[in-house]
Amino acid sequence: MATQQLPSADSLLKRPRPRGIGRWLPLLETLKNYRSGRLIRDIGAGLALTAILVPVGMGYAQAAGLPAIYGLYATIVPLLVYAVFGPSRILVLGPDSALAGLIAATILPLAAGHPDRAVALASALAVLSGGLCIAAGLARFGFITDLLSKPIRYGYLNGIALTVLVGQLPKVLGFSAGGNNFLAEAGGLLGGIRGGEVRPAPCLIGIACLAVILLCRRCGNRIPGVLLAVAGSTLVVSALDLSAAAGVAVIGPLPQGLPRFELPALAPAEWRDLCAAAVAIALVSFADMSALSRTFAHRTGDTVNSNQEIIALGAANVAAGFFQGFPVTSSASRTPVAEAAGARTQIAGVVGASCIALLLVFAPALLRNLPQAALGAVVIAACVSLVEIRGVFRLYRLRPGEFVLSLACFLGVALLGVIQGIFIAVGLALLAFIWRAWRPYDAVLGYVDSLRSYHDISRYPDATLIDGLVLFRWDAPLFFANAETFRQQVQTAVADAPTPTRWVVVTAEPITDVDVTAADMLALLDESLHQAGMDLVFAEMKDPVKDSLKRYGLFNRIGVDSFFPTIEQAVERYLALPKADSGRTNPDGSERWTPGRPGRGA
Repeated sequence: MATQQLPSADSLLKRPRPRGIGRWLPLLETLKNYRSGRLIRDIGAGLALTAILVPVGMGYAQAAGLPAIYGLYATIVPLLVYAVFGPSRILVLGPDSALAGLIAATILPLAAGHPDRAVALASALAVLSGGLCIAAGLARFGFITDLLSKPIRYGYLNGIALTVLVGQLPKVLGFSAGGNNFLAEAGGLLGGIRGGEVRPAPCLIGIACLAVILLCRRCGNRIPGVLLAVAGSTLVVSALDLSAAAGVAVIGPLPQGLPRFELPALAPAEWRDLCAAAVAIALVSFADMSALSRTFAHRTGDTVNSNQEIIALGAANVAAGFFQGFPVTSSASRTPVAEAAGARTQIAGVVGASCIALLLVFAPALLRNLPQAALGAVVIAACVSLVEIRGVFRLYRLRPGEFVLSLACFLGVALLGVIQGIFIAVGLALLAFIWRAWRPYDAVLGYVDSLRSYHDISRYPDATLIDGLVLFRWDAPLFFANAETFRQQVQTAVADAPTPTRWVVVTAEPITDVDVTAADMLALLDESLHQAGMDLVFAEMKDPVKDSLKRYGLFNRIGVDSFFPTIEQAVERYLALPKADSGRTNPDGSERWTPGRPGRGA
């Protein structure tokens, strides 16, 4: 991943978002403001990008269980479509390692060994996931990617990296191993190694290519390692005729011409079988794209329109599916290449797509001696960059619960399947959220003289409690799942108070919402406290929450004067009350004043 840079001084003034048709077709806005000086840089960046797009696209296609040519189809069309609809000026779309495992896990079991069937299934998957993205963008559901927290992202990326790596290692070692899941592929890999199927020539080529790519990466990507590895291995295989002499598997001649428009021909039941995978792919692809677009928007001074971003991603995927492609997303490896090469607009992507198209039309045989081991090395290098170890150990140190969540996602992806693992992890994350909201942190507050404010007495043992007053803080919204817990914790705080309680003050600043169930609970709690000679009051409650209580009829029932702007004002009002010997009466026998409850004792 590219090193994050600070924005330039010019970029600190954010560019305004386009309006009108330019909002939906950002390319029009780009062309309207396009300066001729950018053209040379965009063309140069597009040419540099082509050298990476070709081998990476073919490698990811094979990692997804498809012939290499379809990786080029899935590169050309999305680049052109995103140039029209995409709000980011330099984001590069195409096949990606984060999706390759998802696609393979979905289509290979359904294709049952038929390549044409696999192509149709992959195209249908692109159409479905793209349609979901467009619908989500139009409905302004860009926030849904928040379901993929960092622990989940770490888990599924590590799981995908391991799954794809195990699937590509036999190719680098010079043999093939079947299997539609991680365990089967791992068994095939180990069986091939034990059975002596490793071939020296492909193995040497694959390891050399991998070493070149990783060494160039350590040099900061100043040297195009992928291009050197692919071009060098192709020249060696061609010069020494290693395909015939040493059994080195090669790509072979590619079909000539551009991808044709073709609707995926599947039965309704097959479309239905792809729906769960389409949801997972849409979620994963937009989560990756959202993070990357924010990074580059920060560096260029652009604003991020997440809903237009997801629409553009959807349009690119739908178009890819209609032109024999498969699901794509943004690339965290190719976008920095475009930026470093001088890309300033999406014209660079258009140039890259055009160069690939010219290659397929005029020189498809140029890649016929590209060794499969080299493509395997390209994919393995990408998988290495996916692996997140440092972040996982950080979770282990700081948040053991989130570490377990990440580990569960990793194991689910590796052992049960990519889609199942992601949905299991999302489900666990939602359960963890509900658990934290169900049993949130609560505290009894006391006055800390050195800080001149009120704080949790469990953390400040020297805090002073006020006789007859319980200050209770609840650090969560009040809703149906935790309403009863809130009532129990208030009663516990009253029971544990060192002196008989007269007032219970709920310091409500952390409470952001109260639903109907919780409102009914508050009414019952108020009544039970009143019967026990205590008053329930609130301090620092937000106005929107008060509005909810007014709609429920609870605000007036508790009493307008029972709501205080600050804790200090509530305490001052309490301290101004006449002292009572017991119960709710003053020493002279008259009923003690109760805020907001005129005539309540009648």
